[in-house]
Amino acid sequence: MVEGVDITKKGVDINKVRSTLGMVFQQFNLFPHLSAKRNVMIAQQKVHKRSREEAERIAVEEHTKVGLADRVDFMPAQLSGGQQQRVAIARALAMNPHVMLFDEATSALDPELVRDVLGVMRDLVHDGMTMIVVTHEMQFARDVADRVIFMDGGVIVEQGTPDEVFDHPSSDRTKDFLGHIS
Repeated sequence: MVEGVDITKKGVDINKVRSTLGMVFQQFNLFPHLSAKRNVMIAQQKVHKRSREEAERIAVEEHTKVGLADRVDFMPAQLSGGQQQRVAIARALAMNPHVMLFDEATSALDPELVRDVLGVMRDLVHDGMTMIVVTHEMQFARDVADRVIFMDGGVIVEQGTPDEVFDHPSSDRTKDFLGHIS
């Protein structure tokens, strides 16, 4: 269910649903032949039919928000993995999503770059962005989540507030997992 719409139901306009979701994946999926700014502009122009000027203004704003104002004209190969992931976040934010989906957004990064990307995500939380985050960064989940769902093998094992899941897990599987990361 996304905003009250069962997106698996036959006849749902999935493109309309997608237009309200921002998605950031493990891999950055940037166009290598486009600058960071153009990577953020392209979907705005194609999907939202924004003018080049408006898309460029928004791209610069979003690069500033993710700490890359000085890198807008760099090509992806000139950026670190953490910077590329922040461009991917800026690209998703430029679409003005209602919800952001993050699928292991830090898994392809060196440990020192993880902090930068998690910092951007924390800022989004503080700005009120609704996010669904798949992560193995347990401290991050504990710190920013309103609700935690622990899954194993594609099945929900446990869910609740961070305090419930991390401090008082009811499932043996959750207890075992948490015992290995403490």
